[in-house]
Amino acid sequence: MSKDITRNKKVKTKDKYTGGEKYILRLFVAGVLPYSIRAIENINAICEQYLSGNFELEIIDIYQQPDLALAEDIIAVPILIKKFPLPEIRLIGDMSDIEEVLKGLQLFTLIRF
Repeated sequence: MSKDITRNKKVKTKDKYTGGEKYILRLFVAGVLPYSIRAIENINAICEQYLSGNFELEIIDIYQQPDLALAEDIIAVPILIKKFPLPEIRLIGDMSDIEEVLKGLQLFTLIRF
């Protein structure tokens, strides 16, 4: 019972909080494990709400594309890599702590809770 939900998805939506900067994000996951699925759902929701229109999200399954995981020196999954804007930042986990993800993406100062 294998669902192929992680094969290099790219998601784009509308502009909101980024001030025009497009965020390039890569989320590395391990198949359809619950932790990976939660990370995909959580980062999609965060991107839709806070980066809407100004992001490109690539979801990479390390089982399907181990060469990309090796090239990025991935040691744990799920891991989100913010490639742009610089500096590159890596966040490990299921992305359920929205405040920490926003801090990691350097969006926290733009958001009022």
